[in-house]
Amino acid sequence: MADRELLHGVTIAAPITAVWAELTKLDGKQRAMMDAVLDSALEVGAPLYYRSPDGTRVFVVGRVVALDPPRLLSHTQRLTMRDDPWTLVTWELAEVDGGTRVTLRNSGWPQDATKLHKVDATWKGVLAALKDVLENGDIGAGLKLQYAMMRAFMWAMPAGTKSANVPEPPPIPAG
Repeated sequence: MADRELLHGVTIAAPITAVWAELTKLDGKQRAMMDAVLDSALEVGAPLYYRSPDGTRVFVVGRVVALDPPRLLSHTQRLTMRDDPWTLVTWELAEVDGGTRVTLRNSGWPQDATKLHKVDATWKGVLAALKDVLENGDIGAGLKLQYAMMRAFMWAMPAGTKSANVPEPPPIPAG
């Protein structure tokens, strides 16, 4: 049985360099990524973490698999709040009339993966938020409220999200 893939795309009225800069921003919160801070050397083989702004929690852990600025970022991924398998996330950017086409692929999901619809909905929200940030300068009021609620309950997150409890991601499989 073949693995499943989540696939989404959005066209953003912004230059490819601006979209790339937002997706790979290392010096502050990524509004579209639930205010997480990307921590990585952004080179093939380097670990990749999406951390809370204060650095005490890790929400996503992975390793950079491919990088071709400003067109491609691919990394392994595992969500620390769930018992999901390791998957591959690939961001592909292409210049189009009026902006940039962003295609997101999250592949490697086994057929028996549960609650995949929740991950799918999250990716849709991330792309919509990315579009808002780049076209309007920020996320909408509803998402700001959601982020505030998440921050208020950070203390209740699973122990596996604490930075000290998140091991380094496994090496990239050969081949």
